[in-house]
Amino acid sequence: MADITHTAVLGAGTIGASWTALFLASGRSVAVYDPAEGAQDAVRAYIDQAWDTMSELGLTSRGSPDRVTFVPSAREAVEGAGFIQENVPERLPIKHAIFAEIEPAVEPDAVVASSASGLTLGQMQAGWGTPRRFILGHPFNPPHLIPLVEVMGNDLTDPGVVSTAEAFYKDIGKVTIRVNKEVPGHVANRLQAAVWREAIHLVQSGVASVGDIDKAMSAGPGLRWAVMGPTTLFSLGAGSGGLAAFCDHFSDTFNGWWEDLGTPQLTPEVSQMLAEGLGEAIGDVSIEKLAALRDSKIVKLQMALANVEKE
Repeated sequence: MADITHTAVLGAGTIGASWTALFLASGRSVAVYDPAEGAQDAVRAYIDQAWDTMSELGLTSRGSPDRVTFVPSAREAVEGAGFIQENVPERLPIKHAIFAEIEPAVEPDAVVASSASGLTLGQMQAGWGTPRRFILGHPFNPPHLIPLVEVMGNDLTDPGVVSTAEAFYKDIGKVTIRVNKEVPGHVANRLQAAVWREAIHLVQSGVASVGDIDKAMSAGPGLRWAVMGPTTLFSLGAGSGGLAAFCDHFSDTFNGWWEDLGTPQLTPEVSQMLAEGLGEAIGDVSIEKLAALRDSKIVKLQMALANVEKE
């Protein structure tokens, strides 16, 4: 990974700005392209804010926040870059236009990774003449703090490209999983969607408030899931019997719960109900303060987990 010293970020909204900060922290230079008015100032402000939290996690020792440049075109951004992270709006015509623009300028050994959360790799590959260096590299927000990246290639991807991307992500502190089959939303977003669907159903059914359901998650399963995944945790629930004993004991229970789960839709009425419920739960706390609190807690949790792993 020492060979990848220069990177590019295409699209510098929240996700792109976060990637930019992380690439800089890893000791690499970053060329940023975003045509939005005020994008440069917004990205610099984001880097300044993110740098403090990344420093707490020990992620900035190799890097400098000053090694960022802003360029007027996507093609110019990718020139000379060994790794390119694309984060433009999730509309196929926009992505295909960007891919067509940059393809002639992408270095032969460069990796181009898309942060797309809703579009599939196959849909996006149609925007390339030869998508051999193009993969999915979907992060979780904010990428500079949340380790997960979902990585995917397919039979149109050159051998070794996915492994190169995984090694690059690992070098900047990420945890990767491989997505082996195309499904909408990939893996983690589908898990989130399943949990949120039932949370909405519980609110609609009058079982609990929006605030209390969020508390139930953050003070209950959420704490455990930050440590281990659900299947591993359930295997611990049966002691020495392991997962087989757990499934044998609780199969009827879970089958009954699954049959009773709801299937709500995000209609305008449901959205309004959730917004009002959240407003009651958080009061007049601003989005900025709430985001800062989230980041602070994530940093402390990451630090605590890192200290445990060192023991």
